[in-house]
Amino acid sequence: MPRPSKPRKVKGLPKNTGFCPKGQPECSHPIILNVEEYETIRLIDYVGLTQEECALSMGVGRATVQSLYVEARKKLARFVVEASGLLIEGGNYEICSKETVGTNIKKEKGDSTMKIAVTYENGQVFQHFGHTEQFKIYEAEDGKIVREEVVDTNGSGHGALAGFLKEKGVDTLICGGIGGGARNALAEAGIRLFPGAAGDADAQVASFLSGNLNYNPDTMCNHHHHEEGHTCGDHGCGEGHHCGNH
Repeated sequence: MPRPSKPRKVKGLPKNTGFCPKGQPECSHPIILNVEEYETIRLIDYVGLTQEECALSMGVGRATVQSLYVEARKKLARFVVEASGLLIEGGNYEICSKETVGTNIKKEKGDSTMKIAVTYENGQVFQHFGHTEQFKIYEAEDGKIVREEVVDTNGSGHGALAGFLKEKGVDTLICGGIGGGARNALAEAGIRLFPGAAGDADAQVASFLSGNLNYNPDTMCNHHHHEEGHTCGDHGCGEGHHCGNH
């Protein structure tokens, strides 16, 4: 008799467990996404973990995570293409605290320190990466901020900012709007990117460390000439073009 698989660790249940296409009040044949499949989507696509980190968080092997993740992506694709309903329920899981998940990842990786930079202006997340005049850099250990400082970019442009952050030892960036060239430069520098964030900078970093950062990985800013006082991100950029979350 095969040994039953151990429960997969998840942070919690989703805020909404059912989705129906617009105009259809009932979904007669919904696609079922189980909770541990949902958790791989949350950790990999939303939080930004690697499959290895996701496996450590969920207390399973990487092959298991890969299988769950592939199946989850197929189900989400069917949900969108077939206009079927979607229910998130069932599976083999146990709910554990955020602190336990984060600690397991750090212990396994042997690295509990990270440096997080935020595009910064007057305490807020500045909404155009290439025009930021300051970054606020946070050093975190074991999920807690132990040091922070505000640094001037000294007029560095889009191309130089990735190198500037790398020299500061930054491994993670939280920002608003950002263009494709800057994304590539950050990727080459080995800096993880979380664009589309807005609001109080300290609060966004705290949310990131707890695994609850509200960001949009598709946020872009495709133009680089702005009038005085203009910002990108969640704002229109003038007649005929927009950037950020639109």
